[in-house]
Formats: sequence, structure tokens, C-alpha cells
Amino acid sequence: MIKFRGAFTALITPMTPDGSVDYEGVRRLVRFQLENGINGLVPLGTSGETPTLDENEEAEIIAAIMPVVRDWEKEHNVKIPVILGAGSNNTRDAVRYVRRAKDAGADAALVVTPYYNKPSDEGIFRHFEAVSKVGFPVIVYNIQGRTGRNIETAVLDRIAGLPNIAGVKEASGNINQMMDVISRIKSRHPDFAVLSGDDSLTLPLVAMGGDGIVSVVSNLAPGIVTEMVQTALAGDFAAARKIHYRLLPFFKAAFCDGNPTSIKYAMRCKGLPSGAVRLPLVEVRPEAKKIIEAALEECGL
Repeated sequence: MIKFRGAFTALITPMTPDGSVDYEGVRRLVRFQLENGINGLVPLGTSGETPTLDENEEAEIIAAIMPVVRDWEKEHNVKIPVILGAGSNNTRDAVRYVRRAKDAGADAALVVTPYYNKPSDEGIFRHFEAVSKVGFPVIVYNIQGRTGRNIETAVLDRIAGLPNIAGVKEASGNINQMMDVISRIKSRHPDFAVLSGDDSLTLPLVAMGGDGIVSVVSNLAPGIVTEMVQTALAGDFAAARKIHYRLLPFFKAAFCDGNPTSIKYAMRCKGLPSGAVRLPLVEVRPEAKKIIEAALEECGL
């Protein structure tokens, strides 16, 4: 199983002014990421607006991304892991999406805690047990703020013992929980990746023994985010801290009026493929635009 370590971009889905998917924009964004040294890509996650994409659009996005990445790998003799979003609050659909990721030639599937129906701890475990049986690497995505359920460390410990569970995207925002995951789970499963789901907590997590970030900010600044992560992983925390504090104003601004609305506006300011968002998401407020613009200037982005 691949070791998932470094900076991974939670890719937005570029759209045209009429709200249709901009597939050429998808390819341009992927090339931009690769040219700037990103370690891996995570399409079809929350930042990719999957709640408003239909399955045909998702299939076209996968078809746009995979050849660009694989051609780049061959040309540059590198490995760029692609972790495809495969979450659902219907376990049967989640299993199907994990199979889709496997069939597409991705490297792993990102599976979020079942949302809205708020299953018990046993239900959460059985959900991940079902997707693990596909026979494909799975990254668990823990984000209580969007799902209504936190995966407690004791439950994640059970899940980590299943075959094909490759790691966790930890977006609980709880540093104490992250430390528990590292000390209790990673200590016994060294290849179990612990990735931050919050840009601003990347450096603290790596300093505690984590493996990197699934980043929203790297949609706009892949090179700088990757440099921060790789510098921290190498143990040069003074240099990594300098980058962290340079980016801190944008870490905050990139979520000031929701995600991916805020990062899409920032990318539009810099001429990167982004475009509109689909309802129920709406354009960022005028006051948020000022915050984002000021942060971009302050950070030198």
C-alpha cells in the first residue's frame, strides 16, 4: 500500500459562468498543481462541490484528471497519488464509489463519516468495514462539523485494524484527539497516515508526528503549502514555522465565507480556473471579498 505523506490538494471543481463543469479548467488546474510540486490530489471531495454534482459529471471529472496525472508521472518518473472522494451516507453507494475509484486507477478513496443519519459508533464501524472489503486503500474522513458525528479514537482504532484502511483525514479541529490518534493508532500501525483536514493545523499536526495535509489553500498556493509540509516533515520546524505564519492570514481568509466559495473567489482573483458555485452555495459577500483580497496581498500570494 502507498504511504500517503505530504501535501494533497482538495481540488475545487472549476465551473463556467452558467454553472456547468469546466472540464478544460479541471485539466488546467491539475497541470498547475503538478507544475508547482504538489504531492497528491484529492478530487471529488467537499471542496469539489460533490453534493451538487451528478454521477455523469463526476465520471467526466475523473476522466479529465487521471490521464493528466498518469502522463505526468511517466514523463517525470514520480508518483502522484490520487485519492478520489467516495463518501456517502448510504453504505451501498459508498461501496460503489470506492469500486469506481479502484476501477478508475486511483490510488485510494476518501470516505467520509456517514452524514445526516448520525449512525451509532457500531454503525460507523460497519460502514467502514463494508468499504474496506472492496480491496482498495481507504482514507477515513472525520469531520464532525459537516457530518454531525465525530469518530472517537476508540472507534477509529477498530477501523484502523480493518484491511485496506490507509489513514485518516482528521478535520475534527481537536488537537488532543489528533494526538490520541497518533499515540494510540499510528504507534501500532506505522503506515497509517494521519493527515490534517485544516490548513491552519498542518504544522502542529506534523510536529506531533502526523503526515501532512489535505489542503484547501493549496488550490491557490500548491508550491508554498508543499514547501511548508516537506520542510516540517524533514524536521526543520523553524523554516516551516516561518511559512506557516506567512500563510496564516490566508488560512483564515480562505474560509471566511464558507468553502469552497472563499477559495474559489481567491483563485478567480489570481486568474486560476475556478468559476461559479452552485446553489445552495452563493458568491462570497462584498465584505468577505475585501478580507480575501487583503490576505492575498499580505501573504504575497
